[in-house]
Amino acid sequence: MTDDDLQTLIEDATADFALGETDSAIAKLTRATAAAPQSFEAWHALAEVNFSLRRLDAALAAGERGHALRPADLFINTTLSRIWMERGDKARAEHFGAQAKIADWKEQLKNPPAPDAGGLR
Repeated sequence: MTDDDLQTLIEDATADFALGETDSAIAKLTRATAAAPQSFEAWHALAEVNFSLRRLDAALAAGERGHALRPADLFINTTLSRIWMERGDKARAEHFGAQAKIADWKEQLKNPPAPDAGGLR
């Protein structure tokens, strides 16, 4: 599977999910993760779709695979925080929530906002 084919499959799955075709979305994302187990985007999408469907075990498994690929990613840490909160493990939820905040702060330090020109002239 080419990178373009993989991206198209993930986008198609996301569209299916948005249209309420959850079985199709899960099938496409499962195919994507099988064909490209190194695809962070596929694992993250699979975690989010499963979480939305309240399939918490499957969401956690996919989220952990995505996290293994990009442990400092803001979005996967946020996803894992939400999953752990739903599972009732506040300590783990807070851990991943803190990791998401750290990732966000690092991104802000790399790309600071433009200075506000409204105050000084």
